[in-house]
Amino acid sequence: MDLLSDVIAVTRTGEPRSAKIAWHAPWSHTFDPVPGAAGFQVILHGSCWLIRPDEQPLELREGDVIFMAHGQGHTLCSMPESHATGSQTVTLCGAYELDPAGAHPLLLTLPETIHLPTRLGIDLRLAVELLSSELTEPRLGTDALVPALLESLLVYILRTWFSTEDSPPGWAHALRDPVIASALHAMHSDPARPWTVATLASVAGLSRAPFARRFASKVGQPPLTYLTWWRMTIAAQLLRETTDSLAVIAEKVGYASEFAFSTAFKRQFGLSPGKYRRGPSQ
Repeated sequence: MDLLSDVIAVTRTGEPRSAKIAWHAPWSHTFDPVPGAAGFQVILHGSCWLIRPDEQPLELREGDVIFMAHGQGHTLCSMPESHATGSQTVTLCGAYELDPAGAHPLLLTLPETIHLPTRLGIDLRLAVELLSSELTEPRLGTDALVPALLESLLVYILRTWFSTEDSPPGWAHALRDPVIASALHAMHSDPARPWTVATLASVAGLSRAPFARRFASKVGQPPLTYLTWWRMTIAAQLLRETTDSLAVIAEKVGYASEFAFSTAFKRQFGLSPGKYRRGPSQ
């Protein structure tokens, strides 16, 4: 799997939700904050304004996509200068539950609000159109298609954002850096391999010291620190979703013994793998 797919797989939880809503001017609706979630708004028809705390109002036009990366509250309302009672705006909204314990730093560094104007991403527009169609006219298979389309839309939103020049330094630039991308792909493709800074540098095509400096600068932590974090995140997912023994999970994430694995896991999560698997109430 590629890095973005991995990030979504370990962070997403629960079932995504969506709704298509027609608003008639004058109108205003406040969406409350939802900790541990991310959501989007798409303007399918008409226009409106996005109101956020401590931010200037943002005018949204037909086709614009807004992604609220950290579940922050916001308000959508009709155009202040519009006096046409009954004029219609149609929005498509959706929400994703996220696992705070598995939140990838890539997602944590996203801005509060991502604005993708209608001119960006034909694949994103096609995903919106398909989802809108299924919500407007449910047919055979709609219940299976809608969750799949919502998952696709999340990928398209993030892919479009990370490919724009507006995205800030950090993970967006790291993903576009072929050296860093090669090292990240190697770790994600084979987390159990006994990676060293030297072997990762070799994969990335640099010598050890320049690679280590470049990785830490772009990703925000040294290569092996990130590798340990990623291994423990995979282990946590396996503990939640499988019945694999601790020995098997340890081997899958690159540890030769249960003891070494348990020590590393407790260092990251504050409790042993066994207690983590049993849950907080056990």
